Amino acid sequence: MKPTTRYRWAVVGMLWFICFFNYADRQAISVVLPVLKSKYGFTSSQLGMIGAAFMWVYAATAPIAGQFGDKFSRKAVILGGLTIWSVITGFTAACSKVWHFVLVRGSEGLGETFYFPASMSLISDYHAKDTRSRAMSLHQTSVYAGTIGGSVFAGYLAQKYNWQMPFILFGGLGVLLAGVLWFFLREPARNEAERNAGVEEFVEAEQISWWRFIRELTRTPSAMLLLLAFMGTNSVAGVFLTWTPTFLKEKFGLNLASAGFNATVFIQLASMIGAPLGGLMADALRRHYAGGRMMVQGIGTLLGTPFIFACGYLRDLHVLQISMVLFGLCKGIHDSNIVAGMYDVVPPARRGSAVGMLNFIGWIGAGFCTWLIGYVTDKGIPMSVSISAMALIYITVATLFFVSAFVFAPRDVRR
Repeated sequence: MKPTTRYRWAVVGMLWFICFFNYADRQAISVVLPVLKSKYGFTSSQLGMIGAAFMWVYAATAPIAGQFGDKFSRKAVILGGLTIWSVITGFTAACSKVWHFVLVRGSEGLGETFYFPASMSLISDYHAKDTRSRAMSLHQTSVYAGTIGGSVFAGYLAQKYNWQMPFILFGGLGVLLAGVLWFFLREPARNEAERNAGVEEFVEAEQISWWRFIRELTRTPSAMLLLLAFMGTNSVAGVFLTWTPTFLKEKFGLNLASAGFNATVFIQLASMIGAPLGGLMADALRRHYAGGRMMVQGIGTLLGTPFIFACGYLRDLHVLQISMVLFGLCKGIHDSNIVAGMYDVVPPARRGSAVGMLNFIGWIGAGFCTWLIGYVTDKGIPMSVSISAMALIYITVATLFFVSAFVFAPRDVRR
């Protein structure tokens, strides 16, 4: 039965709440890093390792997660993953040693890595190319809301009660949400959106092995450039998500709740505006240019470059907040097309695998940069210098997007 327009958007709404917890659970640890440092005597390098553990396990298991999203029920993968990572989030409250946190954070990365490949594939089977960027950009706003919620509530609960409280609360609510949504989320047929839109050539896309998928990917230059670009942008995002609360607390003397609030609200709220705007721009450009979505990503990263530098350089908190807003707006414009741009150059049957590869490459970079910031901080390099240096990554990424959009996308989209 063809889904109604209302249900197609309701699916996006249900996944929005799951993704909220996906990011709230992972972000909560960043806010309490200063507490762990003072309470347990952890060094910045050890804190960086705790942050990176999630990212590296998330990356290492992403290709497997992508295959799961292509071969098994995406509803079961999504809700099963939500249940598992929520339980693991609760266990974070029992940690007291570095290896405890590394083990639990790594395990949480294993649970959460299954979400995005399956959810993006699910959305793509409810929304064809005429609404796909808008649907995915709306879903993307949950990333920002979850990041804000994880930071603000974790900071408040840790300051009012203890650092363990946010993990217990988030974990319990996630398990409850999985049980409720089991009755409402429906698994669509593969390629359902294309079939309903009458795009017959996509309906019978065959399932292939992982190694054949890799061979196809390496023969698609625009897809390879998108992978490298995502490694860059996600590395910058990982640094901001992990270290900004600590950076603001130490540089401006903010308390735990205020540091968590300032570290996320200005960037993420602006991104919530930028993402739908980027989705609208991309859907409009894609009607006329094969590389339209990549062009929008390039614009977002290019415009965001000076504001990244300013975030590390500025010494006035109020001016810094303005820079965070402008960086967040540009980041949202880019983020809205991370997956939709890749879907323009890979067949429907490879979508889960493509997102798995994006996460694999992107979170390896994020984990490395997160650890590196802690390491160089212990060596005496101010964190403000490290954050400003992230602007070099963004300017490089913008170049990759424009090359992909204008040189390779027209051929790859036709293929």
